[in-house]
Amino acid sequence: MNVNQIIFRNLKKNIKNYYLYVFALIFSVALYFAFVTLQYDPSMDEVKGSIKGGAAIRAASVMLVAIVSVFLLYANQLFIKRRSKEIGLFQLIGMTKNKIFRLLSAENFILYYSSMIAGIFIGFSVSKLIIMILFKITGVDAIATLTFSSKALIQTVIVFSVIYLFILMMNYLFIKRQSILSLFRVLSSTESKVKKLSKFQVVIGILGIILIITGYYVSSKLFSGDFTTMPQLFGAMLFILATVIIGTYLFYKGSVSFLFHLIRKRKKGYLNINEVLSLSSIMFRMKSNALLLTVITTVSALAVGLLSLSYISYYSAEKSARDNVPADFTLTDIKDANELEDSFKRNQIAFSETKINVIQVEANVKDILDSDLEGINFDPNVIEMAVVSDKDIDGIDVSPNDTIFTGYSDLMKKFISFKDQGTIKWKTQNETIMQNYKGMRKERIISWTFTSGGLPVAIVDDTVFNRLKKDLNPKIQKEPVYIGIDLKDDKDIEKANDIFKTLGFDEIGTYHSLYEMISTQKQLFGLTMFIVGFLGLTFLITSGCILYFKQMDEGEDEKPNYTILRKLGYTQNDLLRGIQAKQLFNFGIPLGIGLLHGYFAVKSGWFLFGSELWTPMFIVMLLYTALYSVFGLLSVFYYKKVIREAL
Repeated sequence: MNVNQIIFRNLKKNIKNYYLYVFALIFSVALYFAFVTLQYDPSMDEVKGSIKGGAAIRAASVMLVAIVSVFLLYANQLFIKRRSKEIGLFQLIGMTKNKIFRLLSAENFILYYSSMIAGIFIGFSVSKLIIMILFKITGVDAIATLTFSSKALIQTVIVFSVIYLFILMMNYLFIKRQSILSLFRVLSSTESKVKKLSKFQVVIGILGIILIITGYYVSSKLFSGDFTTMPQLFGAMLFILATVIIGTYLFYKGSVSFLFHLIRKRKKGYLNINEVLSLSSIMFRMKSNALLLTVITTVSALAVGLLSLSYISYYSAEKSARDNVPADFTLTDIKDANELEDSFKRNQIAFSETKINVIQVEANVKDILDSDLEGINFDPNVIEMAVVSDKDIDGIDVSPNDTIFTGYSDLMKKFISFKDQGTIKWKTQNETIMQNYKGMRKERIISWTFTSGGLPVAIVDDTVFNRLKKDLNPKIQKEPVYIGIDLKDDKDIEKANDIFKTLGFDEIGTYHSLYEMISTQKQLFGLTMFIVGFLGLTFLITSGCILYFKQMDEGEDEKPNYTILRKLGYTQNDLLRGIQAKQLFNFGIPLGIGLLHGYFAVKSGWFLFGSELWTPMFIVMLLYTALYSVFGLLSVFYYKKVIREAL
């Protein structure tokens, strides 16, 4: 048999054993090529001037390269170790290390670049679909075209060729450093098997659980008012990150073995075949994989968290816009409002107008505050608030001695909360008016232009409003009137928005179009969700493949055990049930801990990104779990093959 025959036989064998690696490589190349194609697509920056996504796509492609590089280098490390005996045999028959390296390099070259060519072809084929998805998510009305970019091709070939050179370097160093004897011992030394649970392992196991719980507890208090200054907030975030990551490492290093040891001790050592194949294997192997599982769990939590937050922002875009702008069009100048309304009339667009006079008054709200403001740049004795008359608000009648607040943002509520009742003092230039505070209403009646950082708007009796208006402080006054225009038929919104923009009102900071605001937010958050989604999908597939490859190693290592069990009379189904439980733990523990980390991360600050938590987060977690479970099923199928071949 000559060298060429050896290369092609090994290549055929590797494709059969590592088809998932080939798939992940093709997928990575395809996704990267499609991303780079988007980067050079003029529509990303020129379609109606609405998406400025070139820089974002470029940044995402760099992160994609980092994820793929780590995966390919790690996968190659696993494969070269699995082939250590084969390399040792080549040396025994007289092949030099340099010749073995050239043989492996030629084999890798064919496998790697064939996958890369297939990936580029698939990436080109789906690039139109990807940009169509992007246009759909961001709400851009444009036609996606299938275009081939030579720049994208050159960039993809260069990037993945550099990764290939690193793979060759890793293989060369591995072959050079290993002796023939050590090559036959590599597989047996890669996994450390702990035969007995030590006291130290019990301690670090308990400590890992305590650290994770502590991190969760602090994260739940992050925006509850316990940390009021930026140094305190930053320090709390670092503390959470450190305790959760270290706790996760210790959890895999000791907690899993400790918990399973308690289960085994409770059963007094009498385990059935399913428990032997699942619990015992996890106890003895998870410790050696602690660092890998910690990285996978942490990045899974990061992916789930970022996906959830980006989807929360996208999901809440319309509601958030309506919370800030209560009408289809809001203006602050009567003359401009008349001009816009005249244009609507000429174009036969039916509308209704809401006009509310607004004044700015200093208030003392110390008596009605329900939170400690220490460390926040906020003086409850003197704050500027927008005040309106109940005469201008339909359905609201306030007595002369009372004040009602309305339109309070969820974000501000996390830092400054108010009681249900108390006393508020209005301060003009020459007098102070004391009134009874009668609670908070949810709806927003004027745009956020009139409020100071999301503070509520005060509604008072018309007589009190006129009294305050006569003695205003001119230094703090903003726009004197809020004008809201609502269309009677939603079908006219695009036409009306074009008129609004044609008149140049979209360039005035105090004028707002609800349609334009929703579109802008959906484009921004949609692009973010699109990028994070594809990066998360890439990591999910690569990390799932790594866990699958580890299970392949374990399956080959445990094959003699299955042979013995089969000879003792256990059927394939008996062994397979234990294997299914094992895979449930192998894939379920990192997934479960990652989802739990992601949940507490999202729960601590979701309100900074939108108004809806549960639906977006559950959708993301369910999709992530479903896709991750595919690799667990593939591992079960692989073990089924190993068990079948055990006899």
